[in-house]
Amino acid sequence: MTKPATIRLEGASYGPQSNGKPGHLVILLHGYGADGNDLIGLAPVLAPLMPDVVFHAPNAPYPCEGNPFGYQWFGISRLEPALTLAGVRGAAPLVDAFLDATMAQYGLDESKTVLIGFSQGTMMALHVGLRHAKPLAGIVGFSGMLAGAEVLKDEIRSRPPILLAHGDSDEMLPHVLTERAAETLGQNDVTVGVHIAEGVGHGIDQTALSHAARFLLEVFKLPVPKND
Repeated sequence: MTKPATIRLEGASYGPQSNGKPGHLVILLHGYGADGNDLIGLAPVLAPLMPDVVFHAPNAPYPCEGNPFGYQWFGISRLEPALTLAGVRGAAPLVDAFLDATMAQYGLDESKTVLIGFSQGTMMALHVGLRHAKPLAGIVGFSGMLAGAEVLKDEIRSRPPILLAHGDSDEMLPHVLTERAAETLGQNDVTVGVHIAEGVGHGIDQTALSHAARFLLEVFKLPVPKND
């Protein structure tokens, strides 16, 4: 496997819809076996509400063991806690480097930046965002879990607001993992909101996306549209 130091993440991007200078940044971290093109599909839905936001969705660094056409942040032959934490830690420097480089590219700082993850990407977003030296504007985690809950109290460096969303019919990662994550985050003085979507499997439905959109507008301090 290629050493992390030699890898630079690349992937899809979108916006800003205003065609002006980006005022905010959203980095989308996809799930196991997917790629950046998968999550960048959220950008055209969110962009009309936040036209100065630029979206980036890098591909994970490694070819996926379970899907030859996709990528993985780390291998997941089984969700054994120690292996999951080791995998997240192994890929974290790459996400950190991408985060810093992309903020620098646009002259933005952490207060203008949000990490969004799906599934394995949620594990990465939570790990990186909670250990970043300066707090991000926020973190959104769809259908994921918190790796290394037992070590968070010793490693946490910043406490951005967090939104976690999960389907109650998720057949891959049960929604109780999000509820446990929220409990651990609360114990570490992190402000966290939880949305459990009824009848939803391992995916992002409209209710979860609506909660995420409102969360982004709030943490970016952008106008929230009034319902007609």
